[in-house]
Order: sequence, then structure tokens, then C-alpha cells
Amino acid sequence: MVQLTMREMVGKALSELVEKDDSVVVVTADVANSTRAVYVARKKKEKLVNVGISEQDMVGFASGLAIAGKKPFIVGFAMFIMRAWEQIRNTIDRMMLNVKIIGTHSGFSDAHDGASHQCIEDIALMRTLINMTVIIPADPLQTYNAIHTSHQKLNKPVYIRVGRDFRHTITEDNFEIGRIEILREGEDAAIISAGPILYNVIQVHDMLKKKGYSTLVANLHTVKPVDSTRLEKIARRTGVIFVVEEHVKYGGIYSAVVEELSSKYPVPVYSISAKRYGRSARTTEDLYYYQGLDSNNIYKQIIEKLERGRSIKNG
Repeated sequence: MVQLTMREMVGKALSELVEKDDSVVVVTADVANSTRAVYVARKKKEKLVNVGISEQDMVGFASGLAIAGKKPFIVGFAMFIMRAWEQIRNTIDRMMLNVKIIGTHSGFSDAHDGASHQCIEDIALMRTLINMTVIIPADPLQTYNAIHTSHQKLNKPVYIRVGRDFRHTITEDNFEIGRIEILREGEDAAIISAGPILYNVIQVHDMLKKKGYSTLVANLHTVKPVDSTRLEKIARRTGVIFVVEEHVKYGGIYSAVVEELSSKYPVPVYSISAKRYGRSARTTEDLYYYQGLDSNNIYKQIIEKLERGRSIKNG
């Protein structure tokens, strides 16, 4: 069986929801094919609304649906959904409307289209919104579960950040909003991440293990609200944290981790993140290398600090 990609799982989950719940409506801004929201029309054509290339109108339309008692999902490229941040703030979030926002093609996943389509600031923008829950699924399975679970459990604004064609499965079928997921156990250090970049982090864990380091790998898939209790336990257990993210350092996962730990149990927290805008490339992996986010470069950045800490400890 062919493994579905993240965006294909978006289409699968939404097409199931429109069949199960008549109040669900999917709204897109002329990207139904690219985001796979078109799968909805194959089940119930009237449940997919295309407002054209106008993200602000998409947000306004979905807000009106929510006020009328519907349960709309907005689906679009993460980068261009950010064009409507003011409308998201003033309608969806400020009015506490039950609108779910799915931003696809996030991070560097849209390698071919260049920096204008690669979104590395959206976590920061959505985290600032008071009522918004922010979820970053790690793989297609978690994408599917995040959409279904947020629909079932949360009657409030939610932003779900997904990639494009990533298809590796690294999580299990036990998704819980707001709970840190431990993917690998360890004691010497913790690596916290979210989204498709976690696949690289797991490879780094295995590389460090060969060097004699025991590293905990945590999936912070819900970056708002943060699971502060388990985050503190991780900090106390390992004493040092590395945050790897497909986002700029400011306002993203690193910021969320530091903000939570600063008043509870401060430990050294190192950021491994996007350092510059992207560019056109053949693959997302090429952009990871360009940004120092491929597994080899992540490993080098972590091992350097761990080796330095070991030498200081040993005198």
C-alpha cells in the first residue's frame, strides 16, 4: 500500500468529516488541487467552497459560516494564509469562532517555488493569538489524527501546520492535543522538535547513540498551549535541551520552550533553526542542507556542545 503524503492526508481527513458531520464546510483560496482539499468535492461537491485568490475573503467567509453554526475548515498554503492574519485576529480569534485553519506547504516543503512560498514565520504569528491552539503534526498519520481530534475535541480556533509531500511515518496512533510525545528515551540531553524535521532528528538520535550519548527525542506537536508539566520533567531529567525546527528562531518552538522553562526550571536551551529565507531547490532536503537542518549538520551542532560539556565535566 502506498503511504499517503501529509497533504493527501489533509484531503482524506476532510473528505471523511464532510460525510460524517453535515455542519463541516471546507473553504479554500483557489488551491484545492495543491492542498488536496479537492478530495472533499469527490464526496460532497457542495461542501467545498473556493473563494478565489483572496485569503482575506476566505477568512471572512469561514467566520460567517461559524457564526451561523457551521464548522468550517480553511485550507491554503501557510505562507498565503498569513496574508489574512489581521482578519484571523479580528474575527476568528477575537470572536473565539470555531474555525480550523490548515496551512499546507509550510516550512521549506514547497522547495520548487522559492522563498515567496516557503513559510518560516507562521508559528510565531499564530502563537501570539490569545485563543488559538497551534498544532504541528510530525507525519501523515499525525496530520490525519490532528484534524479529526481537533474537530471532535475543540470548539475554538485551531491552526494546523503541515508540510507538502512528506510521507514517512514516525508516530503512533495515539495522538493527544496538548501532550508532549516522547519518541526516543534518553538521559544526556533532550532534542525537542515538531513537524517533518523530526525525521532528521530521529536519525541524529541514532548517530549520537553510536557516540555513546543517550538523547531523549520529544515531539512538541502542540506548541500552544505547551505541555509545561512534561516539559519541566524533560528539563530536570536531561539538564540540556536542543530545539530543532523548520522555522525561524524567533517566536517558534524554541521561544515556546524557553518561555515555559524560564520561570520553572531554567536549563541551557540551544536553537537549531532556519537562519535565512529559502530559495528554489529540487528537493526539501536540499534546502535543509542549505539551512544546516539536514541530519549531518544537526548532529555536528549537537555533538560539538555535548563534547565540550563532557570535556569540562571531566576536567
